[in-house]
Amino acid sequence: MNHLYPIFLKVHELNVLLIGGGFVATEKLEFLLKSSPQAQVTVVSKMFRPEFLALAEGQETVTLIEDLYDQKYLGGKHLVIAATDDKRVNRQIRTEAKERFLLVNVADTPELCDFYLGGIVTKGNLKIAISTNGKSPTTAKRLRQLLEEVLPEEIDDLLENLNAYRATLKGDFEYKVKAMNEVTEGLVRRESRDEKRDSASCK
Repeated sequence: MNHLYPIFLKVHELNVLLIGGGFVATEKLEFLLKSSPQAQVTVVSKMFRPEFLALAEGQETVTLIEDLYDQKYLGGKHLVIAATDDKRVNRQIRTEAKERFLLVNVADTPELCDFYLGGIVTKGNLKIAISTNGKSPTTAKRLRQLLEEVLPEEIDDLLENLNAYRATLKGDFEYKVKAMNEVTEGLVRRESRDEKRDSASCK
């Protein structure tokens, strides 16, 4: 059973420390920037691969520090991602970060992670996170690709319209919840009818 609790972080308002500049670190930074283009990320590494530099180039919210890891870089950070090619250093980062009550992700080591960077589907204001509990990142990737194809781009227009409708509602919280439930319930019923009609046409 997956006991993870999903949350959506405003990483453009948090300070993220990424240690590493190789292939894995490139993947981690790419994931962060794809989901949150204004993510505040400080990167510490003794070297940066060309692919990493190309990704970070022009990103005003990404700061590169060419140096070996030192616990001093943990100061003022909220999240830490350890992505070096040295497992000993990654464990050291984990230990020192936990001493400061920081949340840590250790690349390719699920048992040392406080959080995972799962698959993310974004359609305007809609964002869906996918987790396999660290068991199969490839499966999360395929599910992300499937949802990206299935969900229409117009879904964002629906969200905007529902938000505008909610703003016109008067009354207490309970009334607003009831009204919004009635509107969205109609959408679900319509989708169910469409599925039944499509199924009947295939018989």
